[in-house]
Amino acid sequence: MAWFDDVKASFWETGDYGVQPTLTEAAVEEAESLLGVRLPSALLGLLRVRNGGAVADRWNAFPVDRPNSWADGHVPLNELFGIGRREGMLSLLDTPYLVEEWGLPSPVVLLSGDGHWWIALDYRAGEQRREPPVIWIDADRETDFLLAADFRSFVQGLVPAAGFQD
Repeated sequence: MAWFDDVKASFWETGDYGVQPTLTEAAVEEAESLLGVRLPSALLGLLRVRNGGAVADRWNAFPVDRPNSWADGHVPLNELFGIGRREGMLSLLDTPYLVEEWGLPSPVVLLSGDGHWWIALDYRAGEQRREPPVIWIDADRETDFLLAADFRSFVQGLVPAAGFQD
């Protein structure tokens, strides 16, 4: 398992695909108000380095012990949504629309996904101010399962997708 600060230092891929404008405290406050939750400090730490975008190949998968619609042994994390309204880019702020559009469980905050699957912060336990677990939502199969107890643990568990045979 990698240490969070080690992952944080090399988490982002180069390029500007999916990158939102530089994260400000006002943007964080707006997001938390819109979403009705407190976002994890570890997530905000990553987004302060770079506000969303492509994830480096060395951190683009999370191992799982159950088959899912993506693969038998892992789920992808090719990008992490930022906070903002950049045209043509998904953002954490799109969560309410996407949850309704895809009939997803709620309340969650979507971190990454393509419609058929999502990685999300799960606030369904009712306490919107605590550190939520990270879950995999399979929209096609109408199932979800736990990936990590919190966002920091999720990031520390990331590995290269190249190490898996699909």
